[in-house]
Amino acid sequence: MRIIAGLARGLPLAAPRSNGVRPTADRTRQAIFSALGERVPGATVLDLYAGTGALGLEAASRGAAIALMKVNDRVHGLLRVTKLYSVFAVYDDEASAVAGLKQQTAG
Repeated sequence: MRIIAGLARGLPLAAPRSNGVRPTADRTRQAIFSALGERVPGATVLDLYAGTGALGLEAASRGAAIALMKVNDRVHGLLRVTKLYSVFAVYDDEASAVAGLKQQTAG
């Protein structure tokens, strides 16, 4: 698995060895972001169940203004090594992430 396009193109993403995490496949992410097209740059994106961080990282790589993620320590470490760290708001639980989304999108 890797980031498909944008600033972090080619960045490898390692899936955790757990039956509870099913990363979004490259082909699926490519289809999602192709459908979204020009809506991604400048957007606020919520990756609520960021097991690998693939969706949030892909959005940030493609120009999302901010990506809100509920992440684990492994994904948090991955964010630090990318050029994209400044666009992320990282949360420890779902309620905080949703509250962060509401705050970011409030008029």
